[in-house]
Parts: sequence; C-alpha cells; structure tokens
Amino acid sequence: MLGVFLLIANLPWVGNRVFFVFPMQNKPIWVRLVELVVYYLLSLLISMVFETRFSGDVYPQNWEFFVTTLSFFIVLAVPGVVYRYQWLPMQKKFK
Repeated sequence: MLGVFLLIANLPWVGNRVFFVFPMQNKPIWVRLVELVVYYLLSLLISMVFETRFSGDVYPQNWEFFVTTLSFFIVLAVPGVVYRYQWLPMQKKFK
C-alpha cells in the first residue's frame, strides 16, 4: 500500500493536466495542491476499503490520525516536487 500511496502522492507533479483529464498550459501551484488534497482523500478511501476487507470494520480515528497521515502523504510527494521544480528547470538550463 505504501508503494501505491507513493505513486498517488506524486501524480500532481507529473504533467500539466488536471487529474489527467483537463489540459492546461502551465498548471499553477494551487491547482497542484488541490489535486494533492483530492488524492489524499482518495488514498484514505483506498485505506478504508482495505481495512474493511481484511478486518471487517473501520476503526474510528481522531483528528491526530488525519494530521499524521496528511503529513506523511506530503512527505511521500517530495520526489515529485523535486522533479517538477528542481530537476526539470535544471535540465532546461543545461540544454
């Protein structure tokens, strides 16, 4: 599941399409952050499905759980941010 979440967390930084459907010339950072939040909610839904399937019930969580998992999801998104804002500009600079 961590590999799936790593993949999902880096999706907003890959291309210039919003949710891989709507093309944009230059996708602003706020659109990428909205996508990140939506993908976080999608990952929570995936986690709930797995928890229901394997344990039969979803354990109720408090706000601390969601803050911790959101922070972890943002950390998982770091490779995509580095790729978008450091790797690509460096490649364009040296061409």
